[in-house]
Amino acid sequence: MANYEEALEVEMCIEEPKMYHVLLHNDDYTTMDFVVEVLESIFHKSQSEAMAIMLEIHEKGEAICGTYSHEIAKTKVHHVTRLAKAEGFPLRSSLREAR
Repeated sequence: MANYEEALEVEMCIEEPKMYHVLLHNDDYTTMDFVVEVLESIFHKSQSEAMAIMLEIHEKGEAICGTYSHEIAKTKVHHVTRLAKAEGFPLRSSLREAR
């Protein structure tokens, strides 16, 4: 009985992982079409969602593209950077802890 109670106590102490927002940042060179393409291909947004986020990036300087665990968020940032570089764009992506 004591082992069961100890196991239950340990299980209850497990916390949810911290979540992180992945953001895209506006610049003067990356085309709006490319940003939409990134949002659709990397963040799996519909065309209408991608357009709305792209306009928010353009108007406000940055926008949240999704919220993920730390490892997935880092991977998304890496994919954005790699794809932008391959296409010759300076598009910047970052992550920020979700609150």
